[in-house]
Amino acid sequence: MDLTFSAEEEAFRAELRAWLDANVPAETREFDSLADEVRYLAAWQQRLAEGGWVGVHWPREYGGRGATTTENYILQEELARAQAPEVIGRIGVNLVGPTLIHHGTEAQRARYLPRLRDASELWCQLFSEPNAGSDLSALRCRAVRDGDHFVVNGQKVWTSYAQFADWGFCLARTDPEAPKRNQGISFLVVDMHAPGIEVRPLVQLTGEAEFNEVFFDDVFIPED
Repeated sequence: MDLTFSAEEEAFRAELRAWLDANVPAETREFDSLADEVRYLAAWQQRLAEGGWVGVHWPREYGGRGATTTENYILQEELARAQAPEVIGRIGVNLVGPTLIHHGTEAQRARYLPRLRDASELWCQLFSEPNAGSDLSALRCRAVRDGDHFVVNGQKVWTSYAQFADWGFCLARTDPEAPKRNQGISFLVVDMHAPGIEVRPLVQLTGEAEFNEVFFDDVFIPED
């Protein structure tokens, strides 16, 4: 097995390292609140995106570099070496973006991907429930079709940064009659500012609340 990096990969590393050396903040910041930290990290992600270093593994037509898996790992390695701030929108960049690229419509890609890359809109993951964490096939959150909308009712828990999110991607049961419980589940894009959504922080010993409960009470989600 040859673990030597190719010339192209070494060139990728050199370009990235030079950019990080010129752009990573020189001092570590202390934050007055979690909200202050989120704003700071969102600004850092925007700077990374402007440099072309967010979503490098995405196709070029969607703002990425078409980077290989190895180059994407080089990115993570160099970010750690430079002690760069973390990417606040990593849920969006690593999960939502690739999902929309492979399964979304062109209208969805045009609407969400640019704002996702530069953190002008933040996303949260609405998967875990009180009785369906590791076993997501046991989820009970329901989405019932009503004309050109779905109506969602249920609860999610341990949702990181939900109080700051503009959008969430939610697993909900759309066919309760499916023969197996891991079937009949759909992936929905949720406007976190929609009526009927309540976010309740789970306060930690630090006094901050990175995790949250999220409740859905007749939340309307357009079919598109």
